[in-house]
Amino acid sequence: MRPGDTRHAMRAIILSIGDELVLGQTVDTNSAWLSQQLAAVGCAVAAHVTVADDQRAIEQAIEESVGRCDVLLISGGIGPTEDDLTRQALAAVMNVPLEPNETWLAELHKFFEARGRKMPEANRIQAMIPHGATMVFNHNGTAAGIDATYASGDQKTICRVFVMPGVPKEMKAMFTRDVLPHVNQMSGGAVILSRTLHTFGLGESAVAEKLGRQMMRDRNPSVGTTVTGGVVSLRINARFGSVSEAAQQLRETEDACRAAMGDIIYGQDEQTLQEVVGRLLLDEKKRVSTAESCTGGLLAKMITDVPGSSAYFEVGYITYSNRIKEEWIEQPKDVVKTNGAVSEPVVKAMAMQALMDSGGDCALAISGIAGPGGGTPTKPVGTVCIALAWASPPPPGQLDPTYDTHTLARTFNFPGDREMIRDRSAKMALTMLRYHLLGKPMPF
Repeated sequence: MRPGDTRHAMRAIILSIGDELVLGQTVDTNSAWLSQQLAAVGCAVAAHVTVADDQRAIEQAIEESVGRCDVLLISGGIGPTEDDLTRQALAAVMNVPLEPNETWLAELHKFFEARGRKMPEANRIQAMIPHGATMVFNHNGTAAGIDATYASGDQKTICRVFVMPGVPKEMKAMFTRDVLPHVNQMSGGAVILSRTLHTFGLGESAVAEKLGRQMMRDRNPSVGTTVTGGVVSLRINARFGSVSEAAQQLRETEDACRAAMGDIIYGQDEQTLQEVVGRLLLDEKKRVSTAESCTGGLLAKMITDVPGSSAYFEVGYITYSNRIKEEWIEQPKDVVKTNGAVSEPVVKAMAMQALMDSGGDCALAISGIAGPGGGTPTKPVGTVCIALAWASPPPPGQLDPTYDTHTLARTFNFPGDREMIRDRSAKMALTMLRYHLLGKPMPF
């Protein structure tokens, strides 16, 4: 692969076998892990394919995959039972017979003898591999791997096929020791380096508009967006012939994305919004409290999910009913009845009360209609009011401990079901606090 040229990049397909995967009884973690390993050596993954323990289905998946990739990685279906049919399917596609591998057959006998048992006849199938293929030693189990090369009759389609156990521990050890070196050699030293940047507050289309030409599909590094829980993430992938060039190009593209998005980007890779806000609170030596209604403590949970949050989190109040709000908020007493529980005056009063009761530096308050019922034409489901209250410390040398207090409130209308509305409400509250700690207004 020439540096910067993705047209000749090696491509792989990952095929996972198992009824338990198709039925959702087991999560396919193998494919995600293999994709990460392949990216590190410049091998792009074209597809993840999952099929049941059915020989014809496995054959069809292999037949469809070998023409679309340079390397086919198969995990699962090489156990000793009747539903383990991967080796039979591969042999059928290659149009060759299965043959016993005497070396592995001897290893199987030793495996059982070491445990004081006679090898069951069913395990003999695990020593069978397609004619012309190579056995891959398994140091952690009885399922030997298979290294084969598929070639069409006209030699126009050639694909390296590796079959590995479905057990994650066995698969990872085999891939790292015996498969990855071959893939690395085939890639010619190429590499894919990645970086993920996270934003919250703008929709995916608005983020894409800000990025502009950075998201052109013919670019390398490529920039794409994904959305999870309201967080729009920018995924940058740099595919180049060397680590140094990939790192440089990744850094330049990341800088361009940050310049386009500004402070809307709150973190990268594994960082969460609450971790970033927690770090800002620590840096600014601030303590925060919360007062929640519709989120029922979710905001406090997010904050305290971060290890060490006791250094900056004071207390969380859940004032769920109107009666408790009315009794808890000291001034003015009729603020709930006058404005309604979901209103900016109420959340301002809630935030101020939390600030005064906790004696902290800032407080967040949330009140809204999470649904599915409770909405009105003027306040539909998804209407959420969020407030931030903060205290300005007295000038240096002033003995009076009284602080000047301030409040800021916003009304939002979040889409989705009850869980989504509550989740986005808590994240927006964190976002309001983040911008306050940055000393900047929210740009949306």
